[in-house]
Amino acid sequence: MSGPPRIRLERIEEARRLVDPVFLDTPQYECEPLGDELGARLVLKVETLNPIRSFKGRGAELFVARDGGAAPLVCASAGNFGQAMAYACRSRALPLTVFAAETANPLKLERMRALGADVRLAGLDFDAAKVAARAFAAAHGLRFVEDGREPAIAEGAGTIALELLAAEPGLDALFVPLGNGALLAGVATVVRERQPTARVVAVAARGAPAMVDSLRAGRPLTSERADTIADGIAVRVPVPEALGDLVGLVDEARLVDDADMVRAMRLLHRHAGLVVEPAGAVGVAALLGGPGEWAGARVATVLCGGNLTPEQMRDWLSVA
Repeated sequence: MSGPPRIRLERIEEARRLVDPVFLDTPQYECEPLGDELGARLVLKVETLNPIRSFKGRGAELFVARDGGAAPLVCASAGNFGQAMAYACRSRALPLTVFAAETANPLKLERMRALGADVRLAGLDFDAAKVAARAFAAAHGLRFVEDGREPAIAEGAGTIALELLAAEPGLDALFVPLGNGALLAGVATVVRERQPTARVVAVAARGAPAMVDSLRAGRPLTSERADTIADGIAVRVPVPEALGDLVGLVDEARLVDDADMVRAMRLLHRHAGLVVEPAGAVGVAALLGGPGEWAGARVATVLCGGNLTPEQMRDWLSVA
């Protein structure tokens, strides 16, 4: 990547002044019983205990406060980003239209509408909804906000790492969910500057490998389908700018199966009392894949969302 980096540590540090405090200073702690089961000293960064049950509020708040302007906005979302944008826009009386897939999580759709967004369904997956959103914005002369393309969204997410590393200066590794790349870019930028010895491990769904394949190839590679229960990271079409942001920041990328996500969700529920959606549990799922690999190491993961319908909680969190 040529030129200066788009995501900068000084702007991540400044972000804390602009983000609604309700999304900041989230709980983090070593979960000893879960760590014992996984064979590592595991620190959880819990991003589910806020009005939208997701880390996305950090980036959306920063974008709308710093770069959003005063005109109506349009975005696409699998659900959590749309909720975050709706929350940020509502507090500033900005109209927002969100495009989501016809197959989107009904709880997330309900919450976006409750927060004041005009929600429109288009296409069978997130990337199809994004195409419709971009076309709608162009046709009506509105600003299209793309998660992963806007630096402010990643910089808002980077505040997670500021908090995490302030209390955990000796991490051996950090496992970060990888969807469109904004979370990973923000967090890894801070880690590289503040704790360069810690390994940054990106984790994606095996059924949606486009971002991992693209990272390994060094260029955007699209997938025909995204077949995973982890709707929050079900990316088929990478954002080129987001891939560029990740150059030199990631030590390793891993893919995890849906079955391991469910197992991880159940372990988090059992040992930490937390309801975490599949995308938020991929870090723990990755640790399941290598018993003993991180023995004695101090590792952390970001539990990035916890929006599950009652049916999903019944199906995925019940113990057979």
